[in-house]
This record gives sequence, structure tokens and C-alpha cells, in this order.
Amino acid sequence: MRLHKLLWQVPAALLLVTTMLLFANEFAIARPSRRIKDIPYVVSTLPGFDPQRHILDVYSPRKQASTPYPVVIFIHGGSWNSGRKNLYTFIGRRLAKQGVVAVIINYRLAPNVEVPAMVDDCARAVLWTRQHIADYGGDPTRIYVMGHSAGGGLAALLTVKDSVFAQLGADRNPIKGAILDDPAGLDMFDYLTKMEYPNDERYLIPFGKDPAIWRQVSALYHLTADSPPILMYAGERTYPSIASSTRKFEKRLQELGIRYQFKVLPGKKHIPMVTQLFWQNNVIYRDLLQFVGAKPATT
Repeated sequence: MRLHKLLWQVPAALLLVTTMLLFANEFAIARPSRRIKDIPYVVSTLPGFDPQRHILDVYSPRKQASTPYPVVIFIHGGSWNSGRKNLYTFIGRRLAKQGVVAVIINYRLAPNVEVPAMVDDCARAVLWTRQHIADYGGDPTRIYVMGHSAGGGLAALLTVKDSVFAQLGADRNPIKGAILDDPAGLDMFDYLTKMEYPNDERYLIPFGKDPAIWRQVSALYHLTADSPPILMYAGERTYPSIASSTRKFEKRLQELGIRYQFKVLPGKKHIPMVTQLFWQNNVIYRDLLQFVGAKPATT
């Protein structure tokens, strides 16, 4: 039966990741970092304002530095219809412990909104970060985005599609690079056009039925030679569509001469690609710290 090979096995996968991440949260080392939680990143008068989804947490090193810390904004996954920032406290703690100011965000989800609105939310969180992160010890000129699964697809799109920020009145795209952890949705135009797997119709809820929109929210079609550098990771045993789309994305990065690294992690499935981030010495952290130019906040 091919159902078990679907890109997103929502019920079972979410139960597993919730259990594992809550367990990880309890044991994450908190002392070297400071968490400021539930900060609204848009004003409450914004049409569609959601007090539970338009919020973010900031994790900053307690140790003061002579220069501001680099900033990583983490966007959670969850098939565009689930997930929340509080499951990823351990990522914020780990990054802050290693000399990075981390911003972990919520954003609105389907069926309440479709993906273009989610992109808008994430872009607003990035702009909030540029404006305010210096107050938390972060460098507003060194903002990177990171995401797992659906969050990886959103992070990729924000990085390469400058018009997302222009539409919000920004003078430029503030993102300096992206870290994509088993990203989903890099080419939803192809995925939804083919409809290769059972129950693929469920993704028409977050993506709608207009193929033009599928293309607009697929990062693959917005890469240019000027796109920022990218770190990308896929699990050797991830879903077939993620394996295919990351290879396609890598090929396009090569064609355009964009600086990137792409690693396939042996034996890893989709959910362990994010739960592995509980461990400080994980390969993704090692690459990330060098990528963003971080210096350890503690010994």
C-alpha cells in the first residue's frame, strides 16, 4: 500500500513528533539562554489578526557579546494545518547556547487561511525581527531563516522571493540565507499537478485549486542567480516527494551558481530530521553556526 509513503502522514506523524518534542523540551538546557515569549509581531488592528498565531518567542544568549549575535528565525512544519512554536523550545535554547539569537514563530494555518497568507505572516515576522531584534542582542543585518517540512518550504520561499517583502513596503529582503531541514513544498506546482498519491486532495485546502498560486508559492520557480546562500538537508529515508524535490532544487541551485550545501543524512526519516536538533553537536548545528558566523556564547 502506497499510503505509508505519502509526503505527510499527518495523524501518526504529528502524534509522534508532539510526544518526542515535548519530551525534549523538558530536558533542554535553559540556563545559558533567556526566553521572551508570546510577542505579537503585527498590530492587533491588522485585518485577520490572531492573538494565538501572530506571536513569536525570542531566545537570546545570557552572555553579553562585544558585537551583536547573528539571528535565526525558525518556522515550524505541520502540513500547513498544524504545529506551534512551543514544541520547538529546545531549538531556541540550543541556538542561544551556541551564540545565536533565535526567533521561533507561529503563523496562521489552514483551513482558516491558505498558504499565501501564511507566507505573509512569516514575512511580517521577519520584518518585526529586523526592526526589533537589536533590543535582544541580535544583529538586524544578519537574519537567516530556518524551517522543517512545511516550514522549510516557507523559509525557502521567503529567502528567494523578494516581492513578498516589497508587497509589505520593505525596501529589500532582509534574509541573508536559509537553512532547510527536510523541506516540503519546494515545488507544489509539480506535486499538485501530478496528484500521485492517495488523499493528495487534502492539500488543496491550504493551497487552493489555482495552479498559478501553486507556482507562486513554490520556491523552485523564484530562484535567481542573486538568491542568498542555502544549506539544505534531506533524510535518506524521507518521503519520496521530498527526496525528489530537494534533488530538483539542488539542480537549479547548481544551474544558477547559487552558493549552497546539500547533505543527505544516512538513515534519517522525516520526523527525526527535526527531533535530532535536540542534540547540540548535531551536524545541522555545526554547519549552521559556521554559515551564520556564530561564536559560542558559553564555553
